[in-house]
Amino acid sequence: MNFRSLTRGDGVVIGAAVLLFIASFLDLSGCGASSDICSRLNLPNSWDNLGLGLGTYMAGVLGGALVVICRLQPAPRKVVGLDLGVVGTTLTVSSAWVLLWTLIDFSDAGSGLILGFIAALALAAAAIATPLVPTLQAALVSAAPKPPAPQPYGAQPQGGYGYPGAQQPFGGQPQQGQQPGEQPQQSQQFGGQPQQQGQSFGGQPQQEPQFGGQPQQAPAGDFSPFWFAVPVPRPLFAEDGSPTPIAELAPGTWYLAVEQRGTSLVAQTQDGRRGVLQDTSGIQRG
Repeated sequence: MNFRSLTRGDGVVIGAAVLLFIASFLDLSGCGASSDICSRLNLPNSWDNLGLGLGTYMAGVLGGALVVICRLQPAPRKVVGLDLGVVGTTLTVSSAWVLLWTLIDFSDAGSGLILGFIAALALAAAAIATPLVPTLQAALVSAAPKPPAPQPYGAQPQGGYGYPGAQQPFGGQPQQGQQPGEQPQQSQQFGGQPQQQGQSFGGQPQQEPQFGGQPQQAPAGDFSPFWFAVPVPRPLFAEDGSPTPIAELAPGTWYLAVEQRGTSLVAQTQDGRRGVLQDTSGIQRG
């Protein structure tokens, strides 16, 4: 389970389910008599009627739990051919529907019934609206700050191939005031033109460095690995083309793109797993 994939809508579902559970212990009916008389009465709650307690209140809580658990999975789970998310949403709607008519039927509804109906209504609305409303699809946990550019594989210098926080674009022009014979900075922006190492005292480029080193050239347009984040949870598929996701990329986490295949990217997770990200729309590059 990837808890970073929880959305604002899931947060509403969780909060409403907790509120519905609390409401099940409150009084179903009110008391119109004096406070002395009401204090002596033992007013019933939903657990005095198991059909209402388990069949309505707990059905809504169970439905909310199924909705959240289903969205934490990288792929939808099914039991007897039924999608758990759909089953959970159905239970939340059923709970709100029963509580609505129970509330109408009571002449003096108590706090447990009123609060239970409000919680069940919010629970059903969030379960239905989350896949449809972009605001509710935003990440529940705020995006993590950009990493301070550690060396990804222990061999890349700071300011390397696009990790967030790089200080110098790869392949930029030599700085002003550079002395003759100094090596130009080896940094170049992604997709930029390569620069040949070594320049003689007149500005003429040399094919070989002055001290016998090998010339370093980067062909233009070559793919360069970079870090990126996804705006919404995205499945990561196996490189062999299997339709079953091997992981889920969550918002607020940086991933490394190591290869490009058409419009797809081969991405590597923080635990070392590699897979194909087919939907690259809206990704944030580091």
